[in-house]
Amino acid sequence: MADPQENPKAKIAVRGLTMAYGSFVVMRDLSFEIMDRDIFVIMGGSGCGKSTLLRHLIGLAEPASGEVFYEGQSFTAADAETRLRFIRRFGVMYQSGALWSSLTLAENVALPIEEFTDLSARTVSDLVAYKLSLVGLAGYEDFYPSEVSGGMNKRAGIARAMALDPDILFLDEPGAGLDPLSSRRLDDLILNLRDSLGSTVVIVTHELASIFAIANNSIFLDTETRTMGAVGNPSFLKDHSENPSVRRFLNRGDDSHATPAAE
Repeated sequence: MADPQENPKAKIAVRGLTMAYGSFVVMRDLSFEIMDRDIFVIMGGSGCGKSTLLRHLIGLAEPASGEVFYEGQSFTAADAETRLRFIRRFGVMYQSGALWSSLTLAENVALPIEEFTDLSARTVSDLVAYKLSLVGLAGYEDFYPSEVSGGMNKRAGIARAMALDPDILFLDEPGAGLDPLSSRRLDDLILNLRDSLGSTVVIVTHELASIFAIANNSIFLDTETRTMGAVGNPSFLKDHSENPSVRRFLNRGDDSHATPAAE
């Protein structure tokens, strides 16, 4: 794969990334690119390291080897000040939304704005109301997380991730635990945000409906080989991947693909 410096269009480039806990290797030799405005899905079975890869991309975990590049510049090798500049371009929604239960939805969304800007209280309030309106939560500013549904908590988590107008959104299992209708609404929201804000979106998920509805690019983490099994558009990989594990994963529940074609 080309050196990241040779492809300036790549928003994120991962080169030879190996993730490990001590001597235990989670995944090895991951190399892939995420382009500007991609909706990129990290997919694979339970325990394959999807959330671990996301943690490496945002700097919460350090690779055993390899590097992560943002627009050609090494994030892995960057000094603390440079890395912080990268991180301020990220918006992250953790599993279940990870909202503070003692704060209202508005107060949760306001946290990063108050932490990283010197805006007036009035301006912060206006920004928070706008971010909540973008995710369909206008009028819910004063509600606590326990007073709204799981899907609304997820949307509030996305609003908080968008608080500082991030260049890249990282979403960890945004549809987990939601009913099909709420999950579909969340998928539509992610597509609308990408199109309206021009953000690049990286999503951890194993939900097939969401993968096919929104992703234009992906990586499959293969638990059998402990490396990537495929990279590309999941709708194409579903029928054309040369890796039978990838086809089995993407054709779950489809009887016509129950037995992959012989290799």
